[in-house]
Order: sequence, then C-alpha cells, then structure tokens
Amino acid sequence: MTNYLEFEKGLAEIEGKAEELRALARSNEGMDVEAEAKGLDTKAATIKKDLYSSLTPWQKCQVARHPERPHCRVYVDRLFEEFTPLAGDRTFADDYAVMGGLARFRGTPVVVLGHEKGHDTRTRIEHNFGMARPEGYRKAIRLMDLADRFDLPLITLVDTPGAYPGKGAEERGQSEAIARSTQKCLSLGVPLASVIIGEGGSGGAVAFATANRIAMLEHSIYSVISPEGCASILWKDAEKMREAAGALRLTAQDLQKLGVIDRIVKEPLGGAHRHIKDAVNAVGDAIEAMLEEMSGMDRKALIADRRQKFIGMGSKGLAA
Repeated sequence: MTNYLEFEKGLAEIEGKAEELRALARSNEGMDVEAEAKGLDTKAATIKKDLYSSLTPWQKCQVARHPERPHCRVYVDRLFEEFTPLAGDRTFADDYAVMGGLARFRGTPVVVLGHEKGHDTRTRIEHNFGMARPEGYRKAIRLMDLADRFDLPLITLVDTPGAYPGKGAEERGQSEAIARSTQKCLSLGVPLASVIIGEGGSGGAVAFATANRIAMLEHSIYSVISPEGCASILWKDAEKMREAAGALRLTAQDLQKLGVIDRIVKEPLGGAHRHIKDAVNAVGDAIEAMLEEMSGMDRKALIADRRQKFIGMGSKGLAA
C-alpha cells in the first residue's frame, strides 16, 4: 500500500478509485472496468506531474523523508558487488547508523560508506534513525584511512537528519568526532564522491560529504539545520517550518546555483520511492560519471581540487 504525503491527497483519491475499480472487477468475473480505470490512471499521472513540477521546499522535505524512500542499504545491495561490511571504531562500539566496507562498483574496487535509517520500526530504532554517534564517525574515519592506504575511491551516501545529540554522544566527543571526520575527508588522496540520497543534516552530513564531487537526488535536502529546528530558534515556533524551509535554501536546485553541489540526479516522477530500481540506477550512473571526472587526477591534485571547492563554495548565486 502506497504511503501518500500530505500534499498528495488529491492524487491518493484518484489512484484509490482506480484500484477500487480493478478490485471490484477481480471479484466480479466478466465485469469490464479497464477503460474507466485507465482514464483515472491518466488523470492521476497528470496530477502527479503537476504536483512534482512545482514542489515547495517544505514539500521536498516531506519527499526526502518519505518512509518508503530507498536508504543506504538498498543502494549498497543493488549497486555494489562483493560488499564486505566492516564494523566498529576499535575504541568503543559499532554504530549501526553508519554502514560501510569494501566492495566493487561496476567492476572497480572501492570503499563505500553511508548513513542507514532503517525501513520499519524495528530497524529504525536499531539504526537510530540514521543519527550517528561519535563511534559512527570514528568508524567512518577508519574506513577513510583504509581507502587512502590502499588507493581505493571512496563513495559516501548521505542520509541523516543530523548527528545524534544525546548526552552519551556528547560525553564521548561528538563534535570532535565530526570535525575529525571532516578533516579526514579533506586530506584524502583518493577520489571522493558523495551523493545526498535523502536528508543531509548539518555537520552530521558534512562529515561524509566533504567530497571532490557532490550529487543530490532531485528531491533530497541538504541544510545546516532542520526546518523545524530553524523555526524553533528564529520564531520560537516549530510550526513555521514551511517558512524556514524556504529561507534555508536547502533544495538541490538552490544548492547547485550556490555551488554547494555539482549535479542533480533526476528522480522518477513521484519520487525515488515510487520506482526504486530507476532511482538506484540513476544514482549509479551519477557515481560512475563523478569517478570518471577524477580518474586522471593524482593525490596532490585531488586534495587541491577538494580544498578549492570548499574555499569557493557559496561565492556564486548569492544574488539570486
């Protein structure tokens, strides 16, 4: 059963009626409703196209957080071969909000790393909704070191509302772990390609996305704070999240204009969750293209390229 978002109510009604007609026909042999059902399908497709061609920033937030949106595990399972997960930070624990390991991407040995949110209540709790603790970022640093040591391209898949702000995480050095992960990204002498596949929240995302090349799925978001958090701070009212979403300029389209990201990966009509196979393949093609762009660069050039990217970030598009 499809989970419809708040702004998709009209679409839900039309698609629901089409399904009801087909269900009625299945239970009444000889009943022909296909012509009417197809008419409703056409109307639904038009509504969907109109909706998704003019999404507001807040609506994009809702799509990026859709419960059926594919997360890191889906991309790893479908895009990478011979994936060998590596666990633990060799200091405190293994953080299930962060997954990564050695793999092959379309025949090329790589290290892949990402946030995993989980897909149902049990796994979401297990993966802490994609909010990493310090041990998650220290595990990431360990994997980055591995990539650097063996000269393997690093691919990161970002999907987190932000680093976990709990008391234990702060006691174990959350901010220091995030800073060191970001620092490690900047010092790597191997190609680093990052894709924002859902939410890119604050330093928790930057710690994985300080990359040579950054791509975003069309309806993903990337911001310094969540719209709800921003609204709570600025207006003392989390219900002003719609206004905050617009002010944050967190959409892929805005961020490409500002030079924060390099490319936008088109999603299937209705969002990545509606046609997961197509969305995964599009991300794979984007990763392949980004790695190809860096294929002739040596260690010094890769480090200098990454450094220059972040020094110049935001210098264009400010007047837009």
